[in-house]
Amino acid sequence: MSVKLNQSVPDFSAPATGDTTVTLSELRGQQVVIYFYPKASTPGCTTEGGDFRDRKPRFDAANTVIIGVSRDGIRAQENFKAKQDFSFELISDKDETVCQIFDVIKLKKMYGKEHIGIERSTFLIDSEGKLAQEWRGVKVPGHADEVLTAAEALHAN
Repeated sequence: MSVKLNQSVPDFSAPATGDTTVTLSELRGQQVVIYFYPKASTPGCTTEGGDFRDRKPRFDAANTVIIGVSRDGIRAQENFKAKQDFSFELISDKDETVCQIFDVIKLKKMYGKEHIGIERSTFLIDSEGKLAQEWRGVKVPGHADEVLTAAEALHAN
């Protein structure tokens, strides 16, 4: 089952950095950006996370929480967060529970070989827990700006 636009996103709880658990329902009243990335500490994922980090004050002003998700273990996520000075939590989704809710596990090709992995994707959830916008098959350059613009517009309504 995958989320659909303008429908409530199923609640989930998942282990995250900072010795926390992210529970979606506890974020009601705020907008939430959940971005999925293939692997911590790789170049594209580092750039994407940095782009979100650098825009966090504007996301905060738009009442929007940022959460990153990958299948990396919690230690890899902690190291990635610390090294890049990310000012938001990263979920360790080793069992793919959150990935499956958002249907981001895809067959991918790298260097001519097929493997299963996370398709870089971002979701904007409104303050009532409904999926407001989605971006799938994301290209990193300019993406955080596009998401920020959408979050600010949604907050203004």
